[in-house]
Amino acid sequence: MELLIDSFRDKDKILGILKNIKFEAKKLKHKLNIMEVCGGHTHSIMKYGLNKLLDDNINFIHGPGCPVCIMPKNRIDHAYEIALQDDVILLTLGDMIKIPGSRGNLQKARSEGCDVRFIYSPMEALKIAQENKNKRVVFFAIGFETTTPMSAALLNKAINQDIKNLFFHINHVLVPPPLEIILDSKDCNINALIAPSHVSVITGAKIYKPLLKYNIPIVVGGFEPLDIMDSVLRIVKQASNNEAKLDIEYSRVVSMEGNTLAQELVNKYFIKRDFEWRGLGNIKDSALKLKDEYARFDAEIVFNDILSYTPIMDNKVCICGKILRGVAKPTDCKVFGKVCNPQNPLGSCMVSSEGSCAAYYKYKNVNIG
Repeated sequence: MELLIDSFRDKDKILGILKNIKFEAKKLKHKLNIMEVCGGHTHSIMKYGLNKLLDDNINFIHGPGCPVCIMPKNRIDHAYEIALQDDVILLTLGDMIKIPGSRGNLQKARSEGCDVRFIYSPMEALKIAQENKNKRVVFFAIGFETTTPMSAALLNKAINQDIKNLFFHINHVLVPPPLEIILDSKDCNINALIAPSHVSVITGAKIYKPLLKYNIPIVVGGFEPLDIMDSVLRIVKQASNNEAKLDIEYSRVVSMEGNTLAQELVNKYFIKRDFEWRGLGNIKDSALKLKDEYARFDAEIVFNDILSYTPIMDNKVCICGKILRGVAKPTDCKVFGKVCNPQNPLGSCMVSSEGSCAAYYKYKNVNIG
């Protein structure tokens, strides 16, 4: 396995593709602004210095593809308020524990005596619920289409095992709707997309077909540096030939139709809903919620009397919203790397391990060779 991965990080292969990119780029009639939608792509680009290899006529723009980064403060406040309840064990994944809401983050709630737990797999929630039947166990579920099937599978098992003290605060969001908002905006200068890979394994590349109306190349690319450079080459070839097609570079795991069994499981339990995105505002049908017949598992209904949906402003000096829209880069922020750093993050893009600001800070001095 290590040898297989190494082949996708081979310097000579990467530089070989770079040579082809530069040859094809000579035919371009305009600058290419490529949005890599996923935070995982951003980190690979920065880690391997891929952004430093390309000429000025090809530019990477970082997208809203970090589920932690786009989570608005009022949703984080939901987790905080629920965690404060005496009979609650709150469970969540990844960096959510560190993201600040208006009252602080979940680490602060834990320091105040709340039972907040980080779990590696949603399935851990089953055991915790079974071992704490006198508690209400709430799973604060986040993620794009990639992680949604895991939440659906967890609910399916909870129903089959008749677990009555497990509840879900659903924050699963969808990739295409925010991209439409971004591509429709007046200040948008994006003319190509590297679409998320892991999302596409579940959904299939077909979800990006409606975005072809913007007449831009779209390539579903993998996370390894060779994948990303090959994706750029495919985009450059399309653009130089005045084409706008949907292409799959990550064909070793992504198909056009995706994982239909996972899609069926998600459709069994979830329906679309409007959702407030950090930096983008309220977007119609851009997220999921539990269907009405599963309302007894829905934490937003169970804890409705203590939850607020009023939008909360971010720190005035933080430009995470602009970064998530692709109209600014982390280095455009006056406090980046100064007041705002991983030890003292002001915004979600610095807190999250997939955030653009975190990537710029961590890999700011990286070069390919």
